[in-house]
Amino acid sequence: MQRAIDLANRAGGYNAPNPRVGAVVVHQDKIIGEGYHERCGEGHAEVNAIASVRAENRGLLAQSTIYVTLEPCFHYGKTPPCVNLILKHKIPRVVIACKDPYEEVAGQSIKKLQSEGIEVLVGVLEKEAAWMVRRFFTTVEKKRPYVLLKFAQSKDGFMGDPLKEIAISNPLSKRLVHQWRREETAIMVGTNTAAIDNPKLNNRLCFGRTPLRLVLDRQLRLPDDLYLFDNSIETWVFTAQKKKSKINKVRYVSLDFDANLLPSILAYLHEQKIQSVLIEGGQQLLQGFLDANLWDEAKVLCSNAYLEQGIRAPEIPNQYLTSEAPLMDNWVKTYVNDF
Repeated sequence: MQRAIDLANRAGGYNAPNPRVGAVVVHQDKIIGEGYHERCGEGHAEVNAIASVRAENRGLLAQSTIYVTLEPCFHYGKTPPCVNLILKHKIPRVVIACKDPYEEVAGQSIKKLQSEGIEVLVGVLEKEAAWMVRRFFTTVEKKRPYVLLKFAQSKDGFMGDPLKEIAISNPLSKRLVHQWRREETAIMVGTNTAAIDNPKLNNRLCFGRTPLRLVLDRQLRLPDDLYLFDNSIETWVFTAQKKKSKINKVRYVSLDFDANLLPSILAYLHEQKIQSVLIEGGQQLLQGFLDANLWDEAKVLCSNAYLEQGIRAPEIPNQYLTSEAPLMDNWVKTYVNDF
């Protein structure tokens, strides 16, 4: 099962809004086939794993076990149900890490397999597999994208200057941030961060995709010459104004900024099948998600440098702290909200 989890993680977010899934076919303790769901709309993990079995080993499928990180799909979508494929090849034993909470699956595949005489074992490395598909589980169970907060802070708890950009993190941590970006569907900043830092909000330092860019601009005061409007990446602007875009890859989304703004943004993103959002600031936006309890995970880059003054970083209670890791002269703290 660990091999199946490792395979699933290769997707690197290209699978969204589908979950990451890996599958391994084993005959007499030997792997004869393996695969993972690489991209949305393409073959699922079970399909790729079975297809990878060499012709001379096809006859062994009826004597094998297939290990899958998530319950096989039961419904017709962009691809046929994987549960039918398992039955077609007469695979007698199925080991599943965790059940699929999606209403069109939700245990139905397990019941169907069992009704056909297939031995089914559920719960092997369940916690590890569930963590891997936490973004998918959040969209299904909470009806909103998975929200990951990210910010850097000095040793004395400041995260920047209100009038200019200040570099707090080191070069290695910047590369790590780009790794985080490629894992998420979208990345969001507030008006002040966009105006002062003029961020590109792309993935320049690591192999993989660049997420959708999101920015809040209530009064549409951001200038058109920012990197956000360079037409290189799709960008959505949430605003209280009405405006039609003159730039191909820029979309303006009008919302009521005085009534449940953050829940409204997340609801809109959920409707658009955005699976996860990385919130990169600034302080007001980050604190807004914390105060509304609309966050799932936080990554905090902690520097040894002192700023002595500036914008105070948000404070996350230590009860949510799950890990601390050194990164040259920085530390990375990870917080998880009730997983």
